[in-house]
Amino acid sequence: MISLIQLEYAVAVDTYRHFATAAEKCFVSQPTLSMQLKKMEDELGIILFDRSRQPVIPTEAGRLIIEQSRLVLQESKRIGIIAKELKGQISGELRIGVIPTIAPYLLPLFAGEFKRRYPDVHLKIQEVVTAQIEDMLEKDLLDVGILVTPLHNNKIFELPLYYEEMMIYLNPNHQLGSKPIIEIKDIATPDIWLLSDGHCFRHQVINLCDLHHLESEALPFEFEGGSLETMMKIIDREGGFTLIPELTGLEIKETKSDHLRHFNNLVPLREVSLVYSRQYAKAKVIELLSKTIAEAVPASLLDKSRGSIVEWK
Repeated sequence: MISLIQLEYAVAVDTYRHFATAAEKCFVSQPTLSMQLKKMEDELGIILFDRSRQPVIPTEAGRLIIEQSRLVLQESKRIGIIAKELKGQISGELRIGVIPTIAPYLLPLFAGEFKRRYPDVHLKIQEVVTAQIEDMLEKDLLDVGILVTPLHNNKIFELPLYYEEMMIYLNPNHQLGSKPIIEIKDIATPDIWLLSDGHCFRHQVINLCDLHHLESEALPFEFEGGSLETMMKIIDREGGFTLIPELTGLEIKETKSDHLRHFNNLVPLREVSLVYSRQYAKAKVIELLSKTIAEAVPASLLDKSRGSIVEWK
């Protein structure tokens, strides 16, 4: 009979694509892990992994078995979690992935407060881009992500948290600064700075302004990065402009109000959500996390009706 330990080993090899690394993560020797996987393959009559490839990859049949193994392991974890919740216990590890354009501005607002309220929950937070969060959720390397939705991924649940305005950040000497009315069409110009490819906020800006074929020839140099802070500092010194999320704008509003502008014909919003896999077991913890974040952000950000959501996918 196939054991949960064997399923765990198979999933680990698929996750790390290396037998030695998988054994290390499972706290067993490589021979022990390999022997258990061989027993599992013999029982099923199916070869799970193509061992001739480096990194090792699952066979087509193995991929289906491993996908089901992940579901079984996730469901098995629910038993202990349900028992804790029935006893009113909020504890354990919560692994959170947050995208770079959210992390610096949101985490300081809620992470400390959440830990004070629920001291028995160990928060483990990573800053990673959206594609990595989706992949890590699928492989059970994260419990929950905080990112921009909708994702249009039928394997992931989305729980909207708040809606932040996409604001203009410019060098005070830029011509947009003197315009009494700024419309979306006004920012489709070559001197707009954008984050590097792979960041959802970049794609939101491109979709909002229809910049798909725009070449940034007016910029002094090409910038490939994922830090809004870095980009704003470049704009301060070199000129140009970009768009920033509202939480970023609120943080700098007191010191740099002359750098910020709003659109007059539209309030573009990005939807920030908690996301988790459809087999996610820690329902109570995610509910409490959502509540803590909603209480931490400005109340105005909870109002979806104040603008129009800009999709990025």
